[in-house]
Amino acid sequence: MIFLQWKKTYSLAVLFLTLCSNTVYAQLNIFACEPEWAALTRTLAGDAATVYSATSAQQDPHHIQARPSLIAKVRRADMLVCTGAELEVGWLPLLLRKSGNANIQPGQAGYFMATDHVSLLEKPSVLDRSLGDIHAAGNPHIHLDPYRIQQVARALTSRLITVDPANKLHYREHLEGFSLEWAKAITQWEKQTQTLRGKRIVVAHNNWVYLEEWLGLKRVAVLEPKPGIPPSSSHLSKVLTQLKQNPADMIVHSSYQNDKPALWLAKKTSLPVVVLPFSGADKESLIHWFDRLLGQLLSADP
Repeated sequence: MIFLQWKKTYSLAVLFLTLCSNTVYAQLNIFACEPEWAALTRTLAGDAATVYSATSAQQDPHHIQARPSLIAKVRRADMLVCTGAELEVGWLPLLLRKSGNANIQPGQAGYFMATDHVSLLEKPSVLDRSLGDIHAAGNPHIHLDPYRIQQVARALTSRLITVDPANKLHYREHLEGFSLEWAKAITQWEKQTQTLRGKRIVVAHNNWVYLEEWLGLKRVAVLEPKPGIPPSSSHLSKVLTQLKQNPADMIVHSSYQNDKPALWLAKKTSLPVVVLPFSGADKESLIHWFDRLLGQLLSADP
């Protein structure tokens, strides 16, 4: 009798532990190529995933070394979340090849490229490497448009569910929460930045096109003679002459870029130089990053 009672109690305890274990997430290992996609993935996955960013805001995502430490991270990843559109073409294919991880190769559910899920601007009509570092699919820097980020969020949630169907409701709830908060933020940002519409900017590199389209900024000059080619003194002189005929309001470059060309031009023109964070800081949310970026643009508005 005592044995039967003990057996019943033991069975109930096992059942209780089993039910509890069903609420514990078997965390995914997710490798993000850039901080913006790491931030978005953390928001959508919550405690169902651990997310690692291969790059920081102080690095040019075009030019990264395929270090052994990155290969080790990719080897253990359940999912890869990157920009795509050839942004990582100089290093990601090598990481994938060296990793031997079949789950995150192109064509697999664990391989997610953000640019596959939105329309791209500036798709070149002619492909010629003599024109500089051009991207055949179009400009890849879509994270500077909050509306495209929302599109990517929906696609990424669907992919997370495909890879990890057991946590489907968890991912859907997180997407709903993000979407509501993101829509409110967009409304606030668009009210705050009305004064930026029509502002004329000089850019160091043509990587702000989505921000320009969203905010109504007008690009009047680029410091690089061709994408990815550092400006020579003769080219900067041409830009200076151009600005005398077609003035600008500010010079914009990202924090990881060489600031010498921008500072030289600023000295010649008295234009303010705006150094913008091209990606979020470590573990920084997308909303906080956009707040910082737009705040810096507004602080430079004459």
